[in-house]
Formats: sequence, structure tokens, C-alpha cells
Amino acid sequence: MKRSLALQIVEWLVLGAAFCSAHAQSPTTRPGQTDWPSFRGDAQLTGVAITTLPERLAVRWKYEAAEAVTSTAAITRGVAYVGCHDGNLYALDLTTGRLKWKYAAKGPIESSPTVVAKAIFFGDQEGVLHAVDTQTGQARWTFVTEGQIISSPNHQAGRLVFGSYDNVVYCLAARDGKLIWKHETQDMVHGTPAIVRERVVFAGCDGKLHVIRLADGQEVAAVKLGSPCGASAACQGKHAFIGTVGGQVLAIDWSAARTLWTYEDPERQLPIVSSAAITPDAVIVGGRDKRLIALDPHTGRPRWTFITKGKIESSPVVVRSADGDTSKDRVFVGSADGNVYALNLTTGRETWRFETGSAISASPAVAADCLVIATEDGVIYCFGRAARSQRSP
Repeated sequence: MKRSLALQIVEWLVLGAAFCSAHAQSPTTRPGQTDWPSFRGDAQLTGVAITTLPERLAVRWKYEAAEAVTSTAAITRGVAYVGCHDGNLYALDLTTGRLKWKYAAKGPIESSPTVVAKAIFFGDQEGVLHAVDTQTGQARWTFVTEGQIISSPNHQAGRLVFGSYDNVVYCLAARDGKLIWKHETQDMVHGTPAIVRERVVFAGCDGKLHVIRLADGQEVAAVKLGSPCGASAACQGKHAFIGTVGGQVLAIDWSAARTLWTYEDPERQLPIVSSAAITPDAVIVGGRDKRLIALDPHTGRPRWTFITKGKIESSPVVVRSADGDTSKDRVFVGSADGNVYALNLTTGRETWRFETGSAISASPAVAADCLVIATEDGVIYCFGRAARSQRSP
């Protein structure tokens, strides 16, 4: 997740349809994913993309923003949208990196944007949720909460759901920003709510995984996590996977409100604010212990561990090959050591890395044969096949 959690706590929508469709087809005819419309790519927050990336990625372009970027990009219709600590949302042409427009929010932006149709939604540190027209960069509406918004809006059936540091999860009408319901918790909500089977699944600094109805915001279950949580729950069917500030990763059957397993490193339990990426065979999550770990989703036993030289707050993304060749499936993640890493999904072996020179806490966004990620010195990178020209403003 984002770096500001340390200051506050002591130390499937578009992709879901593509994922289900892909598994219903021959592996050689899987469609490539052209959009990454929201944080973690889909409403269930799985962190999985299906697209084609070269074995060794090249920098297609980079854009230098004015301040740090810890927000994860959204990619739709050939445009990358990125929020910045300078209070601007940048709309960048995915092919060239040229600035199409920028929109000034009320404060620094750490909330990752969500694109629905021709509108983009995100929050800022002044507690304002913004709806902006993707074509013009002009505001459609705003909604004011009583705490900063780091949580990213999730969307289903015309409803936006997000958390705020005022201890509330809100549901708004995407069309006009009207409040539909709000659900109060006992502490701040940092992470993004998942939406699955008409349920909203989220955790907060109150140390609970909450399950509430999308229809009316009424809570149907709550599971104690043992410590506060700043990560987002990744959901696969009735199972949710989430890391905690106490250093544990939990698998929870949210429909039965029970914990299935808990994993923690036997030697040290440092906070986990990275949100997990999940496949039928692995749960991949990073921690402030500098480790990226893949766990068996059924048992919680480690499959492999990869150690970087810096803490990992970036949330990993699994990129599954569009041609169905599982040997090409990889995990991408950023680290505070300044590197973007690619690892083989099955073995955890490093296959590529790129050194940016600055810490990374933003997460990768992957679509249209490109990977977009930004750094804490404000540089936004687009990786893919080598382009004929590169641009740096």
C-alpha cells in the first residue's frame, strides 16, 4: 500500500470477466487485457493481469511529476491516469507519455484512481472524493468526508465504495455522487474494499475483516485479525487473503466468518501493508521485512521466498501470458530498494529487474502490453517493448 500508513499506525469487474473468459477458452486463444481500470485490476482485488509482456522489458517512456507518486496507475483506452503528492491527477498518453491534461485536487493524492466509463474517481488527503471527466479533465462532482482518503474507490452496478480515515466506508452513486449509505467502523479505513457476490469485504485499523451488504451497507459478518490492517483483502470466491500490521497473512472464509489459516515468519513479524495477488495456486504478498513470499492458498505453507534490499509496500501483480504458456507467467513488484522486479510465478526466480534510483511504494498497473509504475521521486515509468523514441518532459 502507501507510505503514509506508517504516519497513521504505529509502526473479478473488467479483469474478472476477462479471467473467467480466459479459462473457458483454449489456452492458445486467451484475449489480452487492454485495461487496468482500478487498483488491483478488478473488483475482487486479485492483482492478476492477462497480457503480453516481453521477457526483458524496456523503458518506453518516463514522465517526471513534481513530487512523489505512491498512487497506482489506472490504464484505460490508451491513457494512464496517475495521482501525485503535488495534488494533481495526471492523464498520460500510454503510447508516448505525453501529458493530455492534469486535474488539481484539494490535496496530495495517494488514493489509486478508478475509471468507470468516461469518469475517473479518486480521493485526496483533504478527504475529498473526486469524479473527473476522462475526456476533458474537468470535475463532474466531489464528495467531502471528514478524514483523508487513501482507499481507492471500488465499483459495481453504478455504486462506488471506499474507506476514509474518518472510520467510515461510504457508498456513493457513481453518476452524481449522492450518498447511498455509510458504514461506521471503530478506526480508520486505509485499504480498498473488495466487492464479491454482492458483498463488500474490507479490513481496517480496528483489526477486523468486515463483510457488509452492497445493497444497504449492513454488516453480515466480522472476523478478528489480531492486529490493525492497512492492506486490501484479495478475494477468490468465498475466500479472502490479507496481511496485517502484526506481520501475519490470513486466509478467511468470509461467507462463514472463520479463519482458515494464518502464516507468519517464524523469525520476525514486520508489518505487511502490501496487498496480495492471488491465483488458484498461490498467494503472493510483500512485507516490510524486504521479502516477497508465495504461499499455498489452501494450506498457507510457503512455496518460495524472494528477498530484496528494501521493504516492500508495493502490491505485487501476477502477469499471465495471453498465449496460455504458464512458463511465461510472472510476478512484478516494486521495492524501497529502488528496483522493479520480475519473478517466475512458479519458482520465484528473478527473470528481470530495473533500477530506478528511488524507492517504490506504488504498485504496478499492467495492460495493453505495458507496465506502468511510479517512484517516490516522482518519475512515472512505462515499460514494454522498446519504442522507437522515448520522452522525458
